[in-house]
Amino acid sequence: MLKRRYWPASLVGLTLVAGSCLAQTPEPSKFFKLDFVVKEVEANKVLNTRSYSMTVSTDKSSGHSSLRSGSKVPNANNNSYIDVGVNIDCFAVRELDNELAMVLTAEVNSLPQDPAATALPLMRQNRWTSNVSVPLKRPTIVFSSDDVTSKHQMQLELTATPIK
Repeated sequence: MLKRRYWPASLVGLTLVAGSCLAQTPEPSKFFKLDFVVKEVEANKVLNTRSYSMTVSTDKSSGHSSLRSGSKVPNANNNSYIDVGVNIDCFAVRELDNELAMVLTAEVNSLPQDPAATALPLMRQNRWTSNVSVPLKRPTIVFSSDDVTSKHQMQLELTATPIK
């Protein structure tokens, strides 16, 4: 008789455990198009823009997304090459309410407009890494930094759009 009293309680406990496991099913992955615009600005006037796009997923097993765009420029002083261009990496992408959050790393390397104007090779380099959160469908400047050799400022703008 004692075993019969505990059997229904065990069944109820097992049902509760099974129900909680079913309730924890992960949400389906969502995909987003990320549009990046690198802007060179002086006195609130945009001097130059470059645009880049990638698709990311909220799937935790997908690792990260990378974008690489650039050129290898010969360095006449020592017979080597310098990498110039843009590198963007997105990690841990997740949707929070009406925003997209992620760990974002960006690197922008460029040469001045007139590289012959300096005796030594000059390369501009901007690197940023941060946790960012941007509203969906709205352009947002996520990084900016001043150029130490001029009055220019480098900005990285991000627009995240859900893909249906």
